[in-house]
Amino acid sequence: MLFRGRNSKGLNTGGRRGLFGRRRKERPSGQAANATQRRTVRLLVAGLLLLIIAFVLVLVLVQPASPGDQLRYDEFLSDIRANRIESATISVQDQRFTGTYDAGQYWISYGGGVQGNVLFQNMLQGLQTARVPTTIDQQPLKTALQPLIYVLPTFIFIDAFVLVFLSIRSSTGGLAQFGQSGSRRVKHGETRITFKDVAGVDEAVEELVEIRDYLEAPARFLSMGARVPSGILLVGPPGCGKTLLARAVAGEARVPFFSMSGSDFVEIFVGVGAARIRDLFREARLASPAIVFIDELDAVGRGRTQSAVSGQDEREATLNQLLVGLDGFESEPGVVVLAATNRPDVLDPALLRPGRFDRRVYVDLPDLNGRVGILNVHCRGKPLDDGVNLQALAKRTAGFSGADLAAVVNEAALLAARRGQTAISQSLLSEAVERLMAGPERKNRLLSPSDKELIAYHESGHALVSAVVNADDRVTKISIVSRGRAGGHTWFVQEEERRLATKAQMSARLTSLMGGRAAEQLFSGEPTSGAQDDIERATAMARRMICELGMSDKIGPVSLSLAVSRLLGDTEFLAPYSPDIAAVIDSEVHQLLEAARQEATEVLEQRRSALDSIAQKLLEVETLEGDELDALLYKDRSDRERAAGVTA
Repeated sequence: MLFRGRNSKGLNTGGRRGLFGRRRKERPSGQAANATQRRTVRLLVAGLLLLIIAFVLVLVLVQPASPGDQLRYDEFLSDIRANRIESATISVQDQRFTGTYDAGQYWISYGGGVQGNVLFQNMLQGLQTARVPTTIDQQPLKTALQPLIYVLPTFIFIDAFVLVFLSIRSSTGGLAQFGQSGSRRVKHGETRITFKDVAGVDEAVEELVEIRDYLEAPARFLSMGARVPSGILLVGPPGCGKTLLARAVAGEARVPFFSMSGSDFVEIFVGVGAARIRDLFREARLASPAIVFIDELDAVGRGRTQSAVSGQDEREATLNQLLVGLDGFESEPGVVVLAATNRPDVLDPALLRPGRFDRRVYVDLPDLNGRVGILNVHCRGKPLDDGVNLQALAKRTAGFSGADLAAVVNEAALLAARRGQTAISQSLLSEAVERLMAGPERKNRLLSPSDKELIAYHESGHALVSAVVNADDRVTKISIVSRGRAGGHTWFVQEEERRLATKAQMSARLTSLMGGRAAEQLFSGEPTSGAQDDIERATAMARRMICELGMSDKIGPVSLSLAVSRLLGDTEFLAPYSPDIAAVIDSEVHQLLEAARQEATEVLEQRRSALDSIAQKLLEVETLEGDELDALLYKDRSDRERAAGVTA
């Protein structure tokens, strides 16, 4: 039974009393508790300083200090026998003999321990034999201060320990809260990112809009007997907008949104990760309906192995608790778990079954229209020149992710500001693309005339061979200005957005890659090291054609990619074929590359004059693009018609 107490004047004191009328202590508010803790910390700091000062003073006061000359042990005994010692005083705490002799004052230390006792007895016996007046100084001040030498460090250690403990408690919430999730709760309107700020992933947005609508109006779905997925996994390459989609959901949702990273659950202490999972889902259930977002799920959801000892492995304990939270006795409707990863292949199969993450939303690289939309989003609010064509820029950035396109626009804005321009032009956007792909220009890089001429023929060979055999990619720019580690670059634009490639198209790309090596051999008569990157890329493409895409007549449509074996926590790459098949693979890869090199050589031999013209022009102007490049590349009528066909 609780009632309000009143003071002698009849005013309500607001205190609470128990059954026996005793006043209960009110729980201090958060601000009062923080103020009390701050006062405690200040007192502890002041006390620590005082203790340190006191300890230093005690050390100074108890230090032995005797005037006069310091005598050696043998000198002291000789002076006693020669009757030179006039008086002696035994300083107990200093463990010294002090006094006067015929040359003034003296002192001698006998030290402690067994050896000190022997020296003390010998010196005292010598003084008594010589009948030297001897007194004893008890040194009461030093006797009183001596225990403080051992007591004060103990108090200093305790004070410092409590101070460190309070500091850790104020910064991390204390050891008692070590197992709390620490999730960030995003309130409605706290983030300004909405679905309007997301482009290029329309299908993913539709899936997430459905989740938002369900949490806002669940009756419409429940009336149809529908069960909205409790877990949605966003899968896609890095930089495609998975985390941005989650931030947009947080901006759109009118329900609590809890955000954490997968690495936040990983701890060195066993059981802490599982405790944080439990606390996260407990908070979400209390705030239901709610959305839980786990970024980089692969950090906590990797497949389990047989390396755990008695089930006490921290990572697996955390994963098991996550599985229970997603679909177990503790799971409840109204909590939707949203997760993102770019490594779905390493996730545990139990995590991907229906009932847990039963819906996957693929956030892939944007297509042409998606790139245009992303560029429009990132160009919003930036001054653009009237001649900017985002459609043309999107064609040049095939294979770019949303993060790459954002970096392109930002780099162009930085270039405009650096050069004092008031608007972002098309040339700056093109330069930003080149800087992102190959690095900034290195115009001051010194090259010998022979190396520069060799690079010019190399890039001209790429461009000319591609113009003849590769109808899918149009050459838009050739440059022998160094960028990054490369001495020159040839830029292509894919006119048509293609998801699939035929064997003929991939063979044409191999031939284009070999165009640089073929041009070098025609010019210098021998191969050089300038085609290293081209050969690596061509070899990887040829091996993929044989082993993964089944484009070999001898091997057939068989997947021969490396198999991944995970046993006892170790990852091994196993070749799922015999040594005989490996020899066939090597032979087929060599045959593809050699055929590409021969075709590139034939093309350049037939157009040697065009190759020389392009290379000489590059040596003069260093960069070719636009109509000037087309006039050099497509001199033949058939090549011009092919270029016109690609453009159309």
